[in-house]
Amino acid sequence: MYKTLDPAELTAFVTGVTSGFGQALARRYVGAGAKVVGTGRRSERLEELKQELGENFHPVTLDVRDRPAVLKAIEGLPAGFAEINVLVNNAGLALGLEPAHEIDFDDWDTMVDTNIKGLLHCTHALLPGLVARNRGHVVNLSSIAGSYPYPGGNVYGATKAFVTQFSLNLRADLLGKQVRVTSVEPGLAETEFSEVRFKGASDKAAKVYEKVEPMVPEDIAEAIFWVTTLPRHLNINRIEMMPVIQAFSPLAIHRG
Repeated sequence: MYKTLDPAELTAFVTGVTSGFGQALARRYVGAGAKVVGTGRRSERLEELKQELGENFHPVTLDVRDRPAVLKAIEGLPAGFAEINVLVNNAGLALGLEPAHEIDFDDWDTMVDTNIKGLLHCTHALLPGLVARNRGHVVNLSSIAGSYPYPGGNVYGATKAFVTQFSLNLRADLLGKQVRVTSVEPGLAETEFSEVRFKGASDKAAKVYEKVEPMVPEDIAEAIFWVTTLPRHLNINRIEMMPVIQAFSPLAIHRG
């Protein structure tokens, strides 16, 4: 019989657990017997999740953009949660859909600080422990936007291309170590993503998912759970996921 890892062996550090993929993954891991350190900026949602998931969930109010806070949070983990062996860099966002010459530069700053620097802060803080214990897995949430450009995707797509390429380079650095790396690259999924992108304009966000069946957070959570519980000799480098209703467009041509 094919033997996968016992989830009870896993202690996962998951960023962005207050909604979407991160929240679904926290539920999936804890439900299977794993421990989860879940981070997010919304303390009230973290407490609600703690009440739901119980003693195997340790909430940490954290903005991953703040490197000193990341270091302090990791140094302050209680004994039962201190030996992290799975890092899921899930926290990220898109802001705006304007073309590059019209967008607010502050939105670019926020996307770079969250999607790139926040991921780097957590990875740099936790990776030495994974290497020292010669056991672990880093999962980075990228996007199909990192591979396929679209109008208005400018810096968001560029940050996700960074995430994918950083994941592959990290894999190269870790050759010979029992530390795995996976880039997970979802397409259209219904979360708070679009509401954040349109800065609370729920009518615009709703139109993104109108008359379609997108992926749901549990789809992505199941993929992450799968790759992190495979036998230790096996590394899934990249997973690109789309709902059936999404595919590829022809290249745009401007006729003028």
